Amino acid sequence: MTLTPVIYERNYAWGPAELKLGTRTLIMGILNVTPDSFSDGGRYTSVERAVAHAIQMMEDGADLIDIGGESTRPGSDIVGADEELSRIIPVIEALRQQAPHIPISVDTYKADVARQAIQAGAHIINDVWGAKADPEMARTAAELGCPLILMHNRQERDYTNYLVDVVSDLQESIQIALEAGVHPDQIILDPGIGFVKDLNENLALMSSLGLLNEMGYPVLLATSRKRFIQSTLQVQADDALEGTAATVAFGIAQGCQMVRVHDVKPIRRTVDMCDAMLYASPGLRRK
Repeated sequence: MTLTPVIYERNYAWGPAELKLGTRTLIMGILNVTPDSFSDGGRYTSVERAVAHAIQMMEDGADLIDIGGESTRPGSDIVGADEELSRIIPVIEALRQQAPHIPISVDTYKADVARQAIQAGAHIINDVWGAKADPEMARTAAELGCPLILMHNRQERDYTNYLVDVVSDLQESIQIALEAGVHPDQIILDPGIGFVKDLNENLALMSSLGLLNEMGYPVLLATSRKRFIQSTLQVQADDALEGTAATVAFGIAQGCQMVRVHDVKPIRRTVDMCDAMLYASPGLRRK
């Protein structure tokens, strides 16, 4: 684990919505408007409840809201673009109307869904397939000029050299994005904790996040309530707060600059304490 991580400085501004990387860790609040997500499915399927929860997360300390209309839990049903759009667009539009200052990311791997979400008022594309599932995704992000989060994922757990393969897979996603015209400053990486990785592989990657931090792009860490925490601590998803906080602190120490979580208020405290120590480090490197 590197003790002097690289901190990437980025500014993203969209009218009243603004995000700044390089001075503190940003918190992405999770808003699943799905009936079947692994820990909160069905809670926010009405527009009113979804918007109220998004606003509450911002009051609790979130910096942006990540809206997803299709569950990515193992065994979940594939959702068509029309159904996904019917779930997320009304929420995005209502949120833009009621709280235009809130930055929004859209959690989708479909280019058409991403395009319509951005046109409806979202600002960031969060692709759990790293621009590999839909060949139009990277070009869409380039045309829209929006940040693109590239998560590590693959069809099978057929690793030859696990950590090397994860880095290589992400490099492929980066190359796809760059060749499509996505500006380097608009790329954010996500190690894909919990996706096509067993318990030991997730733990090994958590201990090696510095490898991703050195790749030249900010890193988003999304560990909230995930099964590797549940398995390690022998708890259910709704009792995984302490484990999530531990992973967040460990990730920040290795240079992760954004974290995606369900429990915003307690994680905000965790993040603020980590930031107070990290950003006081005389050896911190900025790019």
